[in-house]
Amino acid sequence: MSRWALRFYALLMWLAQPFLRRKLARRSLQEPGYGEAIEERFGRYTQAAETASTLVWVHAVSLGETRTAAILLKALRAQYPGLRLLLTHGTATGRAEGRALLRPGDLQVWQPWDSHAVVNRFFTHFKPRLGLLMETEIWPLTVAAAQAHAVPLVLVNGRLSEKSLQQARHMSPLSYPAYGALAKVLVQTDDDAGRFRQLGVAPAGVLGNLKFDATPDAQQQATGKAWRQALGQSVLMFASSREGEEADFFKQIGALPQQNRGRVAMNSVALVVKVLVVPRHPQRFDEVQALALQHGLSVSRRSSWTAGPLSNEHAMQADIWLGDSLGEMALYYAMSDVALLGGSFAPLGGQNLIEAAACACPVVMGPHTFNFLEAAELAEAAGAALRVPDLQHGMQAALALVSDRAIQAEVALKGLAFAARNRGATAKTVAALAPFLQA
Repeated sequence: MSRWALRFYALLMWLAQPFLRRKLARRSLQEPGYGEAIEERFGRYTQAAETASTLVWVHAVSLGETRTAAILLKALRAQYPGLRLLLTHGTATGRAEGRALLRPGDLQVWQPWDSHAVVNRFFTHFKPRLGLLMETEIWPLTVAAAQAHAVPLVLVNGRLSEKSLQQARHMSPLSYPAYGALAKVLVQTDDDAGRFRQLGVAPAGVLGNLKFDATPDAQQQATGKAWRQALGQSVLMFASSREGEEADFFKQIGALPQQNRGRVAMNSVALVVKVLVVPRHPQRFDEVQALALQHGLSVSRRSSWTAGPLSNEHAMQADIWLGDSLGEMALYYAMSDVALLGGSFAPLGGQNLIEAAACACPVVMGPHTFNFLEAAELAEAAGAALRVPDLQHGMQAALALVSDRAIQAEVALKGLAFAARNRGATAKTVAALAPFLQA
C-alpha cells in the first residue's frame, strides 16, 4: 500500500477514536446494544486469547449481512462439522442476530476499529486462520494487518455498486491495494465483476447471490396467510421503509377523506385496504409512529397484537399498522397483497426484494435500486416486480394490483419462479472456499 496514504489514514483513524466513543454513547441511548462491550471495538477482550489458529473469522457488519452469512454458515457447518467461528459486526442489530448463529466453541465480538494498534490486537488475540468478509466490508488497515499475520481474506457474496466504485477510485492509494490484497473475491453478478476489474481485481468467480438460497420461515408464512384470509381485506405493505420516504407516503394516505381511510377509490370501486409500514431500522419505530400521528393517522403496532390484528380492536380501527418487530418479514410479506420496496423511492439504493418474491408477494419498486441492481432488474424482467418513477405512481401501481386479483396472482407466481431460478450460490461458494478450509 502507498505508505504515506496509509500512514495519514492511520493517523486520522487514531484521532477519531474519542469521537467514536461519543457516538456510541449517544447511540446506546436509543439502542442499548451499542453500549455493550464497547472496549471490544478497540481491541480489548474478556475472552481468553487463542493459542492455535482454529477460528474462521466471519465479518457481517449489519443485520442484512448477518442473515446472509447465516445461509452460508449452515452449509459450511454441514460440510465441516468441527468449524469454529469468530463472528464480528458493526451494528447492534447485526450482533443481536448473530447470537443465534453461535455454537459451543464459537466467539462473537465487535468489528475492530480500523487502526493499527486495534487490528493488530484483534489478530494477535484471536489468531483466525481465515477471514470471510460479507459483501462490501473492506478496511485498509484491517487488510494490511491480515497480511502481516498471514490470514487470507476472502470477499464473499461480493458486490460493488457504481457509487462505491467511484468512491474507491477517489481513494485509490488506499482502496486499490486493499482490494488487491484479498486472497479471493467471489461476486454476485457479472456487473459486479466488471467493476472490480476496474479496480485491478480479477474475481475468482461470479456465483450469484446467497440471498436467493434463504428459505422464508414456513411458520411465519402460514401465520401471515391465515391472518390475511381471516382479515378479508387487502393489505398494502411499505417494506423496509427508509427515512425521507414515510413522510411522502403518510401524506398521500392522510390526503384521503377521513371517512374513506381504509377505503381507496380505484376505477370507481371502493377497495378496502389496510396499510402496513415496516421500517428498515428498528431504532426508527417510534419516529415513524410519531410521523404518522403528525399526519393525522392513527397507528397500531404489531407488538400490541396477541393473536393477529383481528384480536385487537384498535388495530382494526387504525389507519396504519406499524411492523415493529425483528425477524418477521416472512410473516409481513405473507399477509400482504403487494409491497412497496423501501429505499427505492429516495436515492438510497433500495432494499432486498428477494424475500418478498420467495414469499409470493408482488413488489412495486421506485427508480433507486443500485444496491441490488441485478436482482431488481432480473425481477422486473421476470415480471416479479414493477418499476415506477416515484412513490405516487407506486401507490397507483400497488392499488391496481390489489384491484385485479388475477394479475396479482400472476405476479406472485412469477416471483416464486424468479426466486427458485436464481438459487445455487451457496453450494458454489462452499466449493470455492474448500482450498482454505480443507487444509
